[in-house]
Amino acid sequence: MRRATTVLVTTMLTAGGMAALAPPAAATEIVPRDLTITVTGLGPENRTCTIDADLYVPAGVSRRHPAPALLATNGFGGTKDDQAALAQGFGEHGYVTLSYTGIGFVDGDPCPITLDDREHDGAAASQLIRFLGGDRSIVAVDDATGRRVVVDQVIREDRATGTKHDPAVGMTGGSYGGQIQFAAAAVEHAAGTDRLDAIIPLITWNDLAYSLAPENSDLPGGTARSGSVSSGQTGVFKYQWAALFSGLGVANGAADVPSPEDRAAWETFVLDGCANFDRPVCTALLEVGLQGHPSQATIDFLRSNSVASYMADIRVPTLIGQGQADTLFNLQESVATYTSLKAQGTPVSLVWQSWGHSNSTPAKGELDLRHPAESHQGRQALAWFEHYVRGKGPAPESTFSYYRDWVFEATGDIEQAYSSAPAFPVGTEQTLLLSSEDASGGALVTDPGAVAAGTSTYASTAPVGPNYTETAALDQSQPVFDPPGSAIQFATGPLAAPVDVVGSPRLTVTLDSSAELTEALGPDGQLVAFAKLYDIGPDGAPVELPHRLVSPVRIGDVSRPVTIELPGIVHRFEAGHRLAVVLAGGDMAYRGTDLRQAVSLTTGEGIVQQLTLPVVG
Repeated sequence: MRRATTVLVTTMLTAGGMAALAPPAAATEIVPRDLTITVTGLGPENRTCTIDADLYVPAGVSRRHPAPALLATNGFGGTKDDQAALAQGFGEHGYVTLSYTGIGFVDGDPCPITLDDREHDGAAASQLIRFLGGDRSIVAVDDATGRRVVVDQVIREDRATGTKHDPAVGMTGGSYGGQIQFAAAAVEHAAGTDRLDAIIPLITWNDLAYSLAPENSDLPGGTARSGSVSSGQTGVFKYQWAALFSGLGVANGAADVPSPEDRAAWETFVLDGCANFDRPVCTALLEVGLQGHPSQATIDFLRSNSVASYMADIRVPTLIGQGQADTLFNLQESVATYTSLKAQGTPVSLVWQSWGHSNSTPAKGELDLRHPAESHQGRQALAWFEHYVRGKGPAPESTFSYYRDWVFEATGDIEQAYSSAPAFPVGTEQTLLLSSEDASGGALVTDPGAVAAGTSTYASTAPVGPNYTETAALDQSQPVFDPPGSAIQFATGPLAAPVDVVGSPRLTVTLDSSAELTEALGPDGQLVAFAKLYDIGPDGAPVELPHRLVSPVRIGDVSRPVTIELPGIVHRFEAGHRLAVVLAGGDMAYRGTDLRQAVSLTTGEGIVQQLTLPVVG
């Protein structure tokens, strides 16, 4: 029985974020060979692990008529079967596929889950690439016959590159199956072999420390457009995703996941369910849950298992797909990766798709891995692999493209729904000024002369909540709410025309808080706040928080102005609606501070309190 059922970065998407519409089996489908592949020398422990894999070889492909290859693995908690539709679909376009179950998810294999690190997961993937390149030192056995298997049906590039066992090969996959591509590429580049020709990582992370404990008021350069989301300030623990995406959380439901306020229950929850993880993973989760924030050691550990820590080794052409509907790995993470790769000259394109961890269903015609040529993202992937792996077709343009739900709702045309630009960011910035009207907030105005002087106040009252935005991916349907006194809100009047926001708004504020009296406590005494953008319909309803995205901050110095980068969104605020920025003291999905903190925001002449919006059109 698979023990890999617990904690940290899991995904509810059985294909690791790669949705597929698979038809019934047909006689023409490829019958895969079920293999057990032994990988050796992994990590400082020099581990030997067994890989459960399926090898898909299309009809007509042979030693005399070799084909390019794809390597793919599952999202967290999945198996090799999750890539079956991909293997069949790309097989019809002449690609050999090796689909494998990631380390730690194989029944009977003692190797633990190591969070897509380079030393274990990346090194294993590198050996599988060599296996596709015909390396006889990689032992693979056909489970049906017990015979050794050596791949000779894949195009070899040894003569052109001077590297032994160099197949024409690309990688793709989502979430956990996305980050592994970066780890494999980095291992290959560091070794000077660069056998991997192209990657398409979907809905994955840039910095796992940011993913699980985001801090958006101290980003390098103030924005993910700097190429980094790796804050020097301690973040706010995203405990629901960490807990609910454990096997226990998913199996038992939200009611069975203990609050980190109950320290004894949380410790039992983690320790009882961490058997299949490498010990540093358990230690990190337990520490964050008990003290409410990560230590520097935990930040360093999570960051080391992230492309942010080895970006210079990613030289392989990269097509990034990130989900707009994703509160686990948000769009800012893709911006950081895209910007860094582009700055160092790595061929890269960025796609902001409709689907992600929070809603795994693509729009009609957006993605169908079983028939890739019949879907928008499938065609993008084919073009990417055809040029960079097969060596045919024109080089894809380096672009930024994004899905617009309001266009799709109006036309039903997936091609029209996507807009494309030469690069990110797009549009122009518009600035709105905060103007106080009463204790609960006020207005957003454009004229400095219209800013009313005043003070708005709110308080944080509990480590978790009471404000509600989501229950991770388990429930995205309940209305968002902020109890009286727990948040302040500043809103525009009814919009005269639609406003299309594409990117991350920025909120610059100066706050006053009792946190300044408790800074000696370190992160425990610092101000925790949550910034978010609401779309308020006519007559005050409905109140929509686009894709349930919020921006947590832990402010180290409340005596100075702070700029908070809000989550990236693609959203139309319709005419007649109001746009509102909210600052709240808590959120049900996060672990805040144990201290009750009163917060005030004062507006008036000479005080910079403003919201900057990236607007298109």
